[in-house]
Amino acid sequence: MGKIIRLFKVRREELWPSLAVLAVLAALNALAIYKYSALFNGADRGFWDVFNTFCVSGFDPITYSTVSHWSVLYSVYRHPFLAFMMYPLSCLNGWVTEATGFNPVQYIVAAVLLFCAFYSFIFMRRILREVVGLPKGDATLLAVMLFSFAYVMLAAIVPDHFVVSLFLLLLTLYVAGMKMRSGGRMKAWQTVALFAVTAGVTLSNGIKVFLAALFVNGRRFFRPAFLALAVIVPSALIWLFARWEHNKYVLPREQKAKAQTLAQQRKDIDAIARAWSDSTGITDKAEVSRAAMKLYRKHIHEEYLRKMKDPWNAHTGKPMGKGEFAKWTDVTTPRSETIVENLFGESVQLHRQHLLEDTLRSRPVIVRYDWVANYVAEALLVLLFAAGIWCGRRQRFLWLCLSCFGFDMALHLGLGFGINEVYIMGAHWLFVIPVAVGFLLKSLSGRALAVARAAAFCLTAWLAAYNLWLAAGYLAVPALP
Repeated sequence: MGKIIRLFKVRREELWPSLAVLAVLAALNALAIYKYSALFNGADRGFWDVFNTFCVSGFDPITYSTVSHWSVLYSVYRHPFLAFMMYPLSCLNGWVTEATGFNPVQYIVAAVLLFCAFYSFIFMRRILREVVGLPKGDATLLAVMLFSFAYVMLAAIVPDHFVVSLFLLLLTLYVAGMKMRSGGRMKAWQTVALFAVTAGVTLSNGIKVFLAALFVNGRRFFRPAFLALAVIVPSALIWLFARWEHNKYVLPREQKAKAQTLAQQRKDIDAIARAWSDSTGITDKAEVSRAAMKLYRKHIHEEYLRKMKDPWNAHTGKPMGKGEFAKWTDVTTPRSETIVENLFGESVQLHRQHLLEDTLRSRPVIVRYDWVANYVAEALLVLLFAAGIWCGRRQRFLWLCLSCFGFDMALHLGLGFGINEVYIMGAHWLFVIPVAVGFLLKSLSGRALAVARAAAFCLTAWLAAYNLWLAAGYLAVPALP
């Protein structure tokens, strides 16, 4: 218990930089609350049709709905424990709402977001300071760089799970990095504990906990006892829990919706049959039934063609298959444009056109910058990243971070999961960039170090100012009902 307390104790040299970042993020959270407070603060609010008016890029306001009226709304296979983690907050929200007639959900969720963002900054700075080995100034600069990235900044203010995932991933990397530095190893119970909370929030991120254990423990990772207790059993248990959760909460809801759809179909066919019989004067049941089914199929096909033009379908690429998980893939969204405009583009600096619009509502999948400066900044970012990888190519910790990055790239660019809005996943991997740049700064000296440090500073200042300007401007306009 003492080790956990020391882990979260804010040190003197961390205090003022972390408070400064927290103040900026708190101001952005205040703007986000202001934008939607008129819609979301009523005591009778909390259902999905109300919170679905929330629009900050592709982020979902599921957390607002879950905390206001608890239910399992998250995808249970992707976020198996997340709804249950929100249950205490939902109880608190219910007590306050009942006592005051005011729904405080935005404030409760903002407190969680700020806590996770605050410690994400601290753990990022500690990684750079204690694992990479940078001086105070450089560690602070690169930790600020992480939060200057557009979709790390946004993750700290939207009611989604991404900043929680960022906090847990950076905690995992810090623990792993310190184990590497001291020559220790990750014990089975530590791996299981980190896996449970990290995979419980986002299942795919549990792989990164196993990668951390592999890089720290080396061959000992494959010892039968460790492999069974720390990897196989927890993975099986969390999967069984997700299956139970699906059968307990999701399946009944799906079955009810399916029954309602079938009932509505029967009503529609009966209505079509009566109308056709009245218009033709034909009363033979078999003939009326055949004609009604033909007209109904034509109507369904026309509806299908109309819906395929909606952004929800038009901006979603063709999946590899129609299975339970294959339907989440995408083989048609262009990869090269996605990398330039979204992966290293929108993830890091916002596009002014279609600012923070949702791809599944109105934003095109590919949006291009109208300022050359944006592409210059992106090129500088990629150059610093590549140079950092080269300079840190012999560092085991960097390869751990790159393996996490590679896993996400295989998931998004390879399989195409979430590729049409890949930028919202940025908080899962963007931390690798300041880590790589940290190894670049550590390897240089003299004039070369001064140039690289100046480049990192200018890039951070540009991204922070540019993204804050656009995000604050967007949030300062109240949402309409």
